[in-house]
Amino acid sequence: MSRFLALALLLWTCLAQAQAGTVISTRRDSVSVTVYRQPGRAKGAIDRDWPGGYALVTETRTVDLPQGESVVRFEGVAEGLMPETAVLSGLPGGVREKNRDARLLSPAGLVDAYLKRRVTLRRTDRQTGKVTDQDAIISAGPTGGVIVQTAAGYEALGCSGLPERMLYAEAPADLSPRPTLSVIATADRATRATLQLTYLAEGFDWAANYVADMRQDGRTIDLMAWLTVANGGVTGFSDARLNVIAGQPNKARRGPQPRPTGGALRLTCWPMDITSTHPRWRLTPVDRPPPLMMAAQEIMVTARRNGGAMALAAPAPPPPPPPPPPPEDVGDLKLYRVPFSVDVAANGQKQVALLRQSDVKVERLYAATIGHDANDGESQPMTLRLRLQNRKQDGLGLAMPSGRVAIFEQVDGMRLLAGEADIGDKAEGERVDYDIASSADVRIAVRRLAESGKRRQWAITLSNARPFDVTAEVTIPHNVDPRPADMERRGNGWIWRVTIPANGKADFSFAERLRP
Repeated sequence: MSRFLALALLLWTCLAQAQAGTVISTRRDSVSVTVYRQPGRAKGAIDRDWPGGYALVTETRTVDLPQGESVVRFEGVAEGLMPETAVLSGLPGGVREKNRDARLLSPAGLVDAYLKRRVTLRRTDRQTGKVTDQDAIISAGPTGGVIVQTAAGYEALGCSGLPERMLYAEAPADLSPRPTLSVIATADRATRATLQLTYLAEGFDWAANYVADMRQDGRTIDLMAWLTVANGGVTGFSDARLNVIAGQPNKARRGPQPRPTGGALRLTCWPMDITSTHPRWRLTPVDRPPPLMMAAQEIMVTARRNGGAMALAAPAPPPPPPPPPPPEDVGDLKLYRVPFSVDVAANGQKQVALLRQSDVKVERLYAATIGHDANDGESQPMTLRLRLQNRKQDGLGLAMPSGRVAIFEQVDGMRLLAGEADIGDKAEGERVDYDIASSADVRIAVRRLAESGKRRQWAITLSNARPFDVTAEVTIPHNVDPRPADMERRGNGWIWRVTIPANGKADFSFAERLRP
């Protein structure tokens, strides 16, 4: 008998080792999130519903592996995880298979899992108010609403106007409470392993938001930039090492990946009668009591000096966060590191300081570009432009990622918004232009004087209604003949730069050589 028991125990041990156990990892030891901007988005706001960028996530986790084959489930990975990019290191026997469990345990996920299956519908009777349970079959859902089939026919869930809900017999085994990546691994013996999981995930994005405060001298600004990081998924990352990449890396286009089924139900009902359906109906007016009038009375305010200890002084403000380190080169891209751990919350945005530069030199000028069809001589407003030179001697001299800038000026002690502008990525040494507003006081008029088969004559008049001199820049996208020696060639155009006197004008005429 003892020999039979020993043989049975040995057989059970072998079978237990052959069968795959399940190891669930729910906690990260550490995590790093590096966010890349949405490809092709040089300006504009981040998509709040589902950001169009992506992130490189590196997680470190500790798991206890049994002997033999086991299924390791990494719960709480990013919702937009791309399973083909997942790399797992640290397993003694490597990885044989990996799967992304995309179905989430949620109201919408339960409806999707129980489609064409029986549930219990708990609802309130309209006449008696009694709560009753009845059998129902989910016929359609969860997108656009839920249709259930009961003994009375087909109905739309949530359209009775009274409380009702569905009860399920059990939670489906294939629904996960959080986004999960599972792998099948093997180990020669039971061991504790420290694993590193690295993957790309969609649903992230970042942007730079600049704030420029004009000094009283009108020649310098204080420039501040906020790094805004968006996470559109249901998974948050606490105490994360956060980095962002500026630039546009070459990334192959990928078809749209369906988001995991989850979230709340969005029930849609057929429109019901409202007051505008029957315009002849009138609502009975409601008589409201007149407001109480406060009787005129004398109000006396008294005060008494406290002879005790003087009031405590306000506490000192907290120290500012450490300045961000300078960007690092990643090929031709720029890497910005946040110098402290942050929480990248689920379905949220995080802002941290990106740069602070004081006393940055700025030039105020007015700009315009001549259109190819401008010939009527009608006066048009010019654009107020603030120009920065991204050089160390001018107070900058650093890589500036694309984003939006808000310019503020002080007027009689009030900080007022002067305008906003979008800029692209700017390297050190480049010119940075902020086009913030149209000016009604500084205007441009362009006239076509004459034209022959080979040449066309133009005349430009700039007017300044302001009580001080201003600098203007006009881009001429024509083939000026003869080639001007005192103008800057910028791109495909010539730059006419001139100072317009106060309450005065400036004129310029040129000939355009027509192409045969």
